[in-house]
Amino acid sequence: MGIIAWIVLGLVVGLIADRIMDSPHGLIVTTVVGIAGALLGGWLAQKIFHVDNIRGFFNLSTWLTALVGAIVLLGVLQLVTGSRRGLRH
Repeated sequence: MGIIAWIVLGLVVGLIADRIMDSPHGLIVTTVVGIAGALLGGWLAQKIFHVDNIRGFFNLSTWLTALVGAIVLLGVLQLVTGSRRGLRH
């Protein structure tokens, strides 16, 4: 996949992960987390499941690994920054 495809995939997956995790981050952070999550998901799939490469932009496994990676990164980001919605002190 080309760099534009990774950016588009990262944006869409980042937005989906943002909605799943209900995070308060903006579009730029969401895109960066989505792209990094896509790369992390692909790397983990290669290391854990011995997947040689991600099949392509329209393959479901590409989107699922990217989504899982983005959710993990978004969770880590929320733990580090301490940003949680709905918490009252």
